[in-house]
Amino acid sequence: MVDAKFGVRRLAAVYDLFEGGRGDLEHYVAMVGEFSARRVLDVGCGTGELACLLAGAGVGVVGVDPAEASLEVARGKEFAERVQWIHGDATTLPGLQVDLAVMTGNVAQVFLTDEDWAATLSGVHEALVPDGRFVFETRDPARRVWEEWKDWSRESTYQEAPVAAGGTVATWGEVLAVELPFVTFRGTYVFSSDDAVFTSDSTLRFRERAELEESLVSAGFVVDDVREAPDRPGMEFVFVARKSSRP
Repeated sequence: MVDAKFGVRRLAAVYDLFEGGRGDLEHYVAMVGEFSARRVLDVGCGTGELACLLAGAGVGVVGVDPAEASLEVARGKEFAERVQWIHGDATTLPGLQVDLAVMTGNVAQVFLTDEDWAATLSGVHEALVPDGRFVFETRDPARRVWEEWKDWSRESTYQEAPVAAGGTVATWGEVLAVELPFVTFRGTYVFSSDDAVFTSDSTLRFRERAELEESLVSAGFVVDDVREAPDRPGMEFVFVARKSSRP
């Protein structure tokens, strides 16, 4: 099920107001060069920031996302016409042959069941050329970031921004539940133009490094490296896996 902030058109339209300026994408761009990738699959591409960035640099890009509202935003961006946009997920891809597949942000943590995660890995594996790479990031559970999130309140997380159609939108966050390995939180959005209020609940699963490595190997990958995220050192794992034959 798609979170409201991605799937509701009015919320997807303002997503980049608060989540734009994605400095975390720079190291993914660098890895496209590092691995000499000419065709990239962006799984959970959202509003298309990375996909359009790569397309503008001349890279062939396929962006897939289950939220049509987010894809509508993506299709309106510069260089979007160079991207192949797919409404779906890694389990519904057409026949592809890409050099690199990526999941940025929290995408790898939205797969809450082992079955959904395994199916996603299988879909990514199928889309890669032999020896193609799969790169994704996920938060290190040992850092217990949810303990910081539990202090969220309207006062500490409040943001407000102007909306192109007029008025402003305000948002804030709060943690609803910590039931490890799952953490659920809510974003609230209020539009001043008509006092409309929306909420968007999200749940993330925090997997241990060994658990992730085992799942990758079971899906037919070799784990070549586990790096730190340059923008959040010590907070996340960045997995670099390579497609091998299925076991």
